[in-house]
Amino acid sequence: MLKAIQRFLMIVLLALGLLFLGYQAFLYSLVREKLPTATTVAAVDVGGMSREEAAAAINAIYLSPITLHHLEEQVEINPQDVGFNLDIDAMLNEAEAARGDLPFWEGFVEFLFKQSFEQTNVRLVAGYDQAALRAQLENVASILDKPATAPQLLLGAGSNYQPGEPGYITDVEASLPAAEMALYQADPAKRQVDLVIEMQEPTELNMEVLRTQIEQVMANDGQGLLASVFILDLQTGEELAINATDAISGLSILKIAIFVETYRRLNGPPNEYVQGLLYDTAVQSSNFGANLLLHEIAGEPNTYEGAELLTESLHRLGLVNTFMAIPYDATAVSTRPSTYATPANSATNLIFEPDTARQSTAEDIGTLLSMLYYCSKGGGALLAVYPGEITPQECQDIIDLMVLNDEGNLIRFGVPETVRVSHKHGWDEVTHGDAGIVFSPNGDFVMVEYLHYPGGDFLLHDFSFPILRQFAQLTYNYFNFEEPYTENVVDRAIREAAAREAAAAAAAAAEEAASEESAGEDTAVTPTPTP
Repeated sequence: MLKAIQRFLMIVLLALGLLFLGYQAFLYSLVREKLPTATTVAAVDVGGMSREEAAAAINAIYLSPITLHHLEEQVEINPQDVGFNLDIDAMLNEAEAARGDLPFWEGFVEFLFKQSFEQTNVRLVAGYDQAALRAQLENVASILDKPATAPQLLLGAGSNYQPGEPGYITDVEASLPAAEMALYQADPAKRQVDLVIEMQEPTELNMEVLRTQIEQVMANDGQGLLASVFILDLQTGEELAINATDAISGLSILKIAIFVETYRRLNGPPNEYVQGLLYDTAVQSSNFGANLLLHEIAGEPNTYEGAELLTESLHRLGLVNTFMAIPYDATAVSTRPSTYATPANSATNLIFEPDTARQSTAEDIGTLLSMLYYCSKGGGALLAVYPGEITPQECQDIIDLMVLNDEGNLIRFGVPETVRVSHKHGWDEVTHGDAGIVFSPNGDFVMVEYLHYPGGDFLLHDFSFPILRQFAQLTYNYFNFEEPYTENVVDRAIREAAAREAAAAAAAAAEEAASEESAGEDTAVTPTPTP
């Protein structure tokens, strides 16, 4: 009996086992066309999946965003936005080919035990657009970067010097490899990218900052005009030059050279007559006085000879782009040159349309002013080229003479009233300028500035003067950034014009009162005639 029961149980168990195996074989037959259990495609486990399921699983991972970390900020990039594409068909074809013609029973055993006797790994086949990825990184950088700022030499009332601030920028090229690698990662933790961020120190105040701000003034206010600027730090020799070697009209600024050459030709201090000519030329900008000084240079009443000797002297000093061919308010004569060829005016394109009779460059005039300054200190090219012919005291006398010039207030209105400016202004219909030495609290400097209206008929002072004054104010504040000059240059001009009008009115009233008093006194002492 017991053996019969055991036999029955064995039959039942065998029948159940066969039923189980049959059922599993049925299930296997349903999934036989799916990928083997131990199959990975592009590092994604696709075992037991159909082709469509495997494709969906791979796309779900590789088309998910990668995350860019920019300091504390995070930005997601969609792989499709950078042209990322998967060759799903090629990868799944390779996986299916690796499976080969697996016998039914071998595949059934693998299915039954959930274990593959052979591992199948198919590498990722994909591509992307590197230029598009770079563009995405650059876009993120443009939004999240905060570059270090340069110092600002602010203009206008209430403004002051604003130092630069530190910042940070994305190194796109250095960040690109990590972003590329993230696109090819199946592990979500590896689809994170730390962008390479460079910390920046603030830019130190330098003349390039000053150049940028002068150019900004031109961009904002000087549309249609051209500028020529030369600035020289008389302590360090550092220069700033904007179109400073381009030929430009000599204007009355060329009278600075006449002052220097007059003193060089004198044998001793100027007499009262010459002193008067120097004063009228420097302060009143008298062309007549300047021509009479050319007589002193020539040693005879011949302005053309004086102009030629002046030009020769300037060229000897190395100022080869500066000349006076025709005296002021004069015409060309057949016995004298009517112009000179110079390196500057021999250029292919002359942007400033210079007067052919009298020319210079901002650099030449600035260099001459620096020679004058260094001469007054007992050194420099003037004393080296003309030893014994001009003295430091004479150079100082010329500087002091030009300090008296309170007309043509271009540089002067860009600096505080207490600051000495030794300068000479000049203008014609289309070119306005000023050139001088500024004796500022934190360092002396030379400044030469011109504005030109190319192709124009007439340049309005109301247009040009505020711009030139802003140039001067920016330059003064560059040298004196700790105590900048902050008055609005337009307000300064209006205030001083009003003060001049008031002073002129007061002088006229005083003169009229004195005249009336004199007339009254004459009446009081004159006897009344008897009929």
